[in-house]
Amino acid sequence: MDKGKSVVAELSASSSSLPSPSSYPFSKKAKPRKLVSLCLGTLGQHLEDIITDISEFAALFPPHITLAIMSIARRKSLLNDKVLTSLAESSWQILDISGSDVTDAGLATVANVCSNLRAVDISRCEKITTAGVSEIVCHCPSLEILRCGGCPRSEVTARRCLNLLKPKLNALEEDSWEELDTLDIGGGAESLRWLVWPMIDDKSKVTLAVECPRVTVNPQPSLFDLSGYSKVPIEALSSVPLDHSVVEDIDPKTWAVSAAPPRAVAPANPNVPSAPPEIPMAERFRLAYVEREARLAPKRAKRERQRRRRAERDYMMVDIDARSVALAAQASRNLRKS
Repeated sequence: MDKGKSVVAELSASSSSLPSPSSYPFSKKAKPRKLVSLCLGTLGQHLEDIITDISEFAALFPPHITLAIMSIARRKSLLNDKVLTSLAESSWQILDISGSDVTDAGLATVANVCSNLRAVDISRCEKITTAGVSEIVCHCPSLEILRCGGCPRSEVTARRCLNLLKPKLNALEEDSWEELDTLDIGGGAESLRWLVWPMIDDKSKVTLAVECPRVTVNPQPSLFDLSGYSKVPIEALSSVPLDHSVVEDIDPKTWAVSAAPPRAVAPANPNVPSAPPEIPMAERFRLAYVEREARLAPKRAKRERQRRRRAERDYMMVDIDARSVALAAQASRNLRKS
């Protein structure tokens, strides 16, 4: 019996010396990425090579995959009208095209396809105007979150879109109330609740507060958000990208380095004078330096001649032999002239 107890004691002592499961190296590692995320990362690293043919295989992917591809394309500065319209799906609820080359035409096409959009980010889009925002407001009745501003042109667009965001009543006339039931009495962004506009001016803020009291401008996270009972949706926080949840599990190295896709050059029309090619910045500096040197060369030559004459004069004043030689040469020249 004593021998059995000693064996148990030795086993317990040896087991206590082993590291606990929580101390193993693999337990400290981050959560492994999903296989789909790894595949998207590989696809995203070579996205610029296939971006021109994306319309041919975009239909093969489910909506959440096309949304992730669009988010990667935006981060690699590859998002434009063609890419966006090729990937757009009717089930999308968020649309982040911030800082892209999307125009009003592309945004209008997506607004017609993705009518269930709930959050849209058009900040830093220099090619989006009030026409594109009007299409979003008109075709997306469930729009709750709108992000805008971020660059001078986008700031101007945001100020011009205030009238589009205000709810309004349409003046309708019909023969009976039953016929009015089939018409839209209201207009504007009726479902809008959150407006993310970091550089909003005071006048626009007052206008929204008076005419759109239900719209919260630039919401900030509160203590309730930290405790898990969030009142402000994460899509309405300016510190978090709108499509962060879409690419959260994808390696950021996917869009760390990108190369601009080759753009097709339109054939030159001989009847239309083509614009002169743009001179690179380094060549501009070189030409400016050459021009400056050519302009200053005569002045430098004149100063050099003056310096030599001054040096010769000083030398003759100090050295007697040199002065006598100079005077003899001058006397001989005078004799020849006489």
